[in-house]
Amino acid sequence: MRRVPALAVSLLLAGAACGPVEVVVSMEIDVDDPADGGTIQRALSAIEVRMLPYDRDAVFDSIVAVYPTPEPAVPAELLMAREQVQAAQEEWDQAQRRGRMLRDTLQKLGATMEPLDRGGATYVLLFGDFTNLERRLPAVERDEQAAFARFDSLLKGTIRASDSARILQESWGDDAFADVGSIFAAKAQASGLDVAIDTTDASGVARRHLQVIPGQYWVHARYELAYTELYWNVPITVERGEPVQVRLTRDNAEERPRL
Repeated sequence: MRRVPALAVSLLLAGAACGPVEVVVSMEIDVDDPADGGTIQRALSAIEVRMLPYDRDAVFDSIVAVYPTPEPAVPAELLMAREQVQAAQEEWDQAQRRGRMLRDTLQKLGATMEPLDRGGATYVLLFGDFTNLERRLPAVERDEQAAFARFDSLLKGTIRASDSARILQESWGDDAFADVGSIFAAKAQASGLDVAIDTTDASGVARRHLQVIPGQYWVHARYELAYTELYWNVPITVERGEPVQVRLTRDNAEERPRL
């Protein structure tokens, strides 16, 4: 029988011990359930996930601390106005939901009544229900229109102020963070670790390209909502053994205004 030299075996074992470790990142958030008004979990697909061997937030904070001018703040009155816009949109969504439910009910009742004998007791009973619901429809549709008009008016009132605040912040950031890319590169080189990047699949999981050497990392991702952004920069320690599981949810995200 052919013998494998002891040195070769030891090299193979050493190589296995020094190999990369798999990191599995799952992303999901709770969202409104249009069916019953509750919440459901939604997997976040097609979201870029980065594993960074440095704390990007600490880098930005250090730059801000020494930059001669402070970052332009979003005016408090603008934030309040945007909260009103968001609340108005939620009211409009609820009004639309009520209208859809009423129209769906009328359609189903009509379909149920279609083959029935118009003189029968069942038809008469259903016709009474149909008539009562149909009388409510104009008022429900007026509520929909009024809710949209309020939302649209509030939204238009914030567009110019939001654009101005965003332009000021972007201009300041372009100057303040002009060299941040080179700082990130230097941080990564000093760590002796590589950046790993992957994209979540249809089930909200990223793992295919997240094979990394053990060490300290920060899992970074973003997800845009209608008025805010969910921002993750989660520190993890990767060690030998089983794949490292990381969950990104609302609970460990920072929610930031999105102008």
